[in-house]
Amino acid sequence: MASSNQKTRKKPYGALLVMGLLSAGLYIFLLLNQASLNKYFAMGGVYAFLPIATAFIFSYVHGSFTGNFWTILGIEASKKKKEVK
Repeated sequence: MASSNQKTRKKPYGALLVMGLLSAGLYIFLLLNQASLNKYFAMGGVYAFLPIATAFIFSYVHGSFTGNFWTILGIEASKKKKEVK
């Protein structure tokens, strides 16, 4: 009976596919446009935030893809139990 009360969560296959394609697309775009991106990244001033923003975007997209990948494989972070004193 205990297993019937537990919620079964769907595996995020769609999110994995979307984030994987988006991540691959970002890397392809970056590699194909290195010269123009380097020109803007090196301009200084307000343009100095472009590499930082790019790093955050890559980190978010790749992190979401990786998180969904591990979830589909069934690997989840352990939940720590609160210690009762």
